[in-house]
Amino acid sequence: MILLKNFTKYFHKGSVNEVLALDRISLEVRQGDFITIIGSNGAGKSTLLNGLAGSFFPDTGTLMLGNTDMTYWSEHRRAGFIGRVFQDPLLGTCASLSIEQNMALAARRGHTRGLGIGVRSGDRELFRGELRKLGLGLEDRFRIRVGLLSGGQRQALT
Repeated sequence: MILLKNFTKYFHKGSVNEVLALDRISLEVRQGDFITIIGSNGAGKSTLLNGLAGSFFPDTGTLMLGNTDMTYWSEHRRAGFIGRVFQDPLLGTCASLSIEQNMALAARRGHTRGLGIGVRSGDRELFRGELRKLGLGLEDRFRIRVGLLSGGQRQALT
């Protein structure tokens, strides 16, 4: 369960450009929930998701994952527990790596990475099976660079 309580974020606080981007947002998300965030441009939708991901710390409020307070965890530490698909498909993948290399990186999320073999042979069939589920034919293009895919294909890959 993710629990956000009284999450508040100001940008440029104390200046003439001060913006209250998130005002005491509280949200509870249980496993299996499907949440839709709706709002006009500038309403704070992306800011809320960036706050959950750790792109910034709140001015007030808490973020809990189960019984663990992750309010002040860094973005890279949270990445092991909270994933997201970016609106910009260029942000969620590495264009110069192949589809299988991108999947190998994603599979290691939250684990220590060092120098070594990038794609384990045992993972290849698992990756192909996951790609097959997307129904985009990407399993047949496993070794091409992700930069050659369409934006929608890249977004599906993330």
